[in-house]
Amino acid sequence: MHTLCARGTMKPEINAAVGFLSRFLRVKGHVNDRQVQTFSQSLQDILAEQYKHHWFPEKPCKGSGYRCIRINHKMDPLVWQAGQRIGLTIQQLYLLLPSELTLWVDPFEVSYRIGEDGSICVLYESQPGPAGMTTASSTSGNSMVVSPMVDSHISCKEELMVLGRTSPSKAYNMMTVSS
Repeated sequence: MHTLCARGTMKPEINAAVGFLSRFLRVKGHVNDRQVQTFSQSLQDILAEQYKHHWFPEKPCKGSGYRCIRINHKMDPLVWQAGQRIGLTIQQLYLLLPSELTLWVDPFEVSYRIGEDGSICVLYESQPGPAGMTTASSTSGNSMVVSPMVDSHISCKEELMVLGRTSPSKAYNMMTVSS
């Protein structure tokens, strides 16, 4: 797998995105642990190859559309390619993954939206740390140190929220279930 490119590492971001998608396969069943591992490794390799010339830590939003993983009545071709490697049909992938999903894999941040008007949630983001290094966190609670960070920036997610919404947001009520 290509974990480094000339402009910096993309491994933590790719791992966050792949882990997120792989959990859907694991949770919804019909895919065994070995298949999930193969899917994950395949998708990591595919994304690293796809992104290697489109990764710009100095301008994180540059190439964001190219790196976006999208399922919207059409399966993302990179996800479909990884699914084929474990014998899933496109119909099975549609059953296992959300029907409306946007996943942004950007330097220093991975975020997603389920549904066209859903809230944007952050899976992974990195923060400046000591000695020019970047400390990162993910929704799984893991902390790690990754490549040096460049000047502060507005995230692509923030830019979309400010500039890109074409329809009004919908109010969603949260329901918690406890046993």
